[in-house]
Amino acid sequence: MQFKGRTVAAFISLTIVASVLVTLMVTDRWIALESGGAASGAVAADAKGKDGMTAQEINKLNAVVQLIETKYFREVDRSKVMDGAINGMMLALDDPYSVYMEKDTAKHFSESIEGSFTGIGAEVTLQNGSITVISPIKGSPAEKAGVLAKDVLLSVNGEKLEGVTLNEAVAKIRGPKGTKVKLSIKRAGVSDPIQLVLVRDDIDYETVYANMHSDGVGVIEIRQFSLNTGERFAEELARLEKQGMKGLVIDVRNNPGGVLPIVVSVAQPFIAEGQPIVQVEDRAGNREKTMSKGKGKPYPVAVLMNKGSASASEVLAGALKEAGHAVLVGETTFGKGTVQVSYDKVTGDGSLVKMTIAKWLTPLGNWVHEKGLKPDIEVLPPDYYTVARLSKAKTLVRDTISEDTRSLQVMLNALGYEVDRKDGYFSAATEKSVQTFQKKAGLPVTGEVDKVTAEKIEEKLIVQIRDQDNDVQLLKAVGVVKEKLKNKAAQ
Repeated sequence: MQFKGRTVAAFISLTIVASVLVTLMVTDRWIALESGGAASGAVAADAKGKDGMTAQEINKLNAVVQLIETKYFREVDRSKVMDGAINGMMLALDDPYSVYMEKDTAKHFSESIEGSFTGIGAEVTLQNGSITVISPIKGSPAEKAGVLAKDVLLSVNGEKLEGVTLNEAVAKIRGPKGTKVKLSIKRAGVSDPIQLVLVRDDIDYETVYANMHSDGVGVIEIRQFSLNTGERFAEELARLEKQGMKGLVIDVRNNPGGVLPIVVSVAQPFIAEGQPIVQVEDRAGNREKTMSKGKGKPYPVAVLMNKGSASASEVLAGALKEAGHAVLVGETTFGKGTVQVSYDKVTGDGSLVKMTIAKWLTPLGNWVHEKGLKPDIEVLPPDYYTVARLSKAKTLVRDTISEDTRSLQVMLNALGYEVDRKDGYFSAATEKSVQTFQKKAGLPVTGEVDKVTAEKIEEKLIVQIRDQDNDVQLLKAVGVVKEKLKNKAAQ
């Protein structure tokens, strides 16, 4: 199913199945198309070399099932027992990207590859035993509420997530549009858990956005590599080139990944024919290179990335840096260097097994897994981009100390109000700045931060964050491209 233009997408819980989009997905049909014989050949060879379970193993499983059905103290749902057994096998691999999806979850996963989601809009995975955010989807309830990459989800609506599987965690977050979900979040650098309330929603979800910046520098933002992304990117690239674009910034910040052939199609025009775009290595060490059929571009390119850029985003950044002479700007990426295949026919009941079958390498053979790609030019976001949202649980007043007050001080400073500290102590200077803000916003001038004042401060801050003129990372990337154009003209 393909879409043109803007697509109205319904969001799944924490989008799809936890790790789904952060994985570099290759479905069975895509392996034959793009990965040559390496990945598919490895699977076929394994099938010939293994005969499945031995008679002893089958008897062992049957014995346990019979014990459960005949001796367990209450009736059980046999299908749940079988699903649990398969889940257990996948968990035994100790790989957060290899998962079993029951029928309903598998259906959501298939929709996700087509760019259709419903829920709060954040990609998560199971990392070191914790449900960890890869990135929030731009424009989603998660992003609007202040969920950040690397946040650890502690509980959902009061239910702890410690020890649960990815599927179980996602199931707790799912719910109808318009309903609320309360998340407790652990964030590095913040001592107390952050409490956020999100409203599930349908979201107008487009994967590609483009505009012409100053001095002929185009900016194309890719939010995810779904099935329609390659076509949409080609359309926007052609449009900008017709407008006389002189240089390009490709923005993959908080892009959690997607489908391998799609990112290959996006990278191809920027890499000369015969140069590698990506390498896939199976467990035997055999490597298959995907070679470019493109011509390269005469203008300079920068890739803008951050710690929420993962998987397919890292494939693009690595390919354009090592084979396309692009400059990487921003922050070190997430570091997800494995390839998954979804097997939806072997189970025969609509369920699906998504399993890691290989690792991917950059054109020069570098593996970014758990390390990420480092930028050529590091640009960190301002502190107010990552500050925790105000909980609004109680009114903030002078001579108290709290994490909320620390966030308040960061926000006030970002909005241009003078603060003497950012350590969470509600000082006289903080009170004065609150009063000044309240007066300018037409609110009662109390110097105290109640729910109304807190919401107004956050509202103003969000407007500032979304203004491209305040996006220091983007401005730097555009500046890098302009500098390369200047140097080229001087030669």
